[in-house]
Parts: sequence; structure tokens; C-alpha cells
Amino acid sequence: MTPRIGLFGGTFDPIHVAHLAVAVAARHQLGLDRVLLMVANVPWQKVQSREVSNPAARLAMVQAAVEGRIGLEASDLEIRRGGDSYTADTLGQLHRQGDCDIFLIVGSDLVGELTTWKRWAELPALCTLAVAYRPGETSTAEAALGWSSVDIRLPALELSSSELRRMAADGRPLDFLVPDPVLAVIAERGLYRGATP
Repeated sequence: MTPRIGLFGGTFDPIHVAHLAVAVAARHQLGLDRVLLMVANVPWQKVQSREVSNPAARLAMVQAAVEGRIGLEASDLEIRRGGDSYTADTLGQLHRQGDCDIFLIVGSDLVGELTTWKRWAELPALCTLAVAYRPGETSTAEAALGWSSVDIRLPALELSSSELRRMAADGRPLDFLVPDPVLAVIAERGLYRGATP
């Protein structure tokens, strides 16, 4: 049987419980063998607008968050490849590693931005789009013309990494918003102190 792999890419600066809820829901609802939480090396659309923590620190947070979680894996593929991180490159590389069905996991808020991604027209042939919807949201996958798509339904969790960075910079606690092992990595590496989100 062909392996079913979820690709959930991001900056993960920091990873938080809503990210993990998306990964777990996708794995369960889509019957995925594993979900790769792909840490971007250089998130080219974000580095122009804000300072981004170094890739090693972001990978360490994702590794800490998924340790011991069956079917969830931190991936450093984009970090090892170096340079700007493009989903088209990552999907191509995953296909070259072996036969698999890949589901590209994105939040519903990103569906309208897919055409801003580098070489976006290559993506529909390489994967199925798996769109994560919060309670009350209706399917917008029809906006992604040319894609084969599936829906993922999420619990009500409203978190953003930028808000968590602001909280950390202000000295406010992140307890229960990010997993305890991630809090330990943030403290150990001195991340987000006085940082601009």
C-alpha cells in the first residue's frame, strides 16, 4: 500500500498547541501514516518583514514538541537543503525519495495566497491540498482551482506565533499555549526576549 504522508510546513517560531492540533487532526481524519512538520530554512515570505529565529532553534522546538508522538515527525529536509524554502522543491524531493501520496496541509487562511508561492503551478500535480478549517468556517478549497483537495476539521483554538512572540518579549507566560518541552527550548536558547514580533 502506498504510504500516505502529510506535509505541514512552517516557520514554527514558535510551534504551539494549535499547530499540533492541526497535525493530529490531519493524521487522524486523512488516515495518514505520518505527518512531517517541515521546518523552513529561510521562510522567504517572512524574512522580509520580521526577524526570524535561526533554523536550528526552530527545529529544536519542533523536535521537542513531537517527541514521543506517534506519527508526527520533525523534518529538517529544508534546513539541510539550505537557502530559501520553497514547497515545490520539498515536494519534488519527497517524491524522489520514494512512491507516496502527499497531502499538503495548510490553514484555510492560506488558500487564497497559494498563487503567491514560488512555482505554485507545479504543486497540484505533486500533492493533494488538505485544508484545515476552524469551527464555523466553510470550505474555500474551490478557490484553489486545479487542486485535488480534502477538508480537515479543527477544534476551536485561536493562537498565532506572532502573538506568542509578543507575549514572550513582554515577559508574559506561554504556559499551556506551547508544550512544556518547547518552553524549555525557548528558555534554554533565550528566544524572544525583547524581540520584535
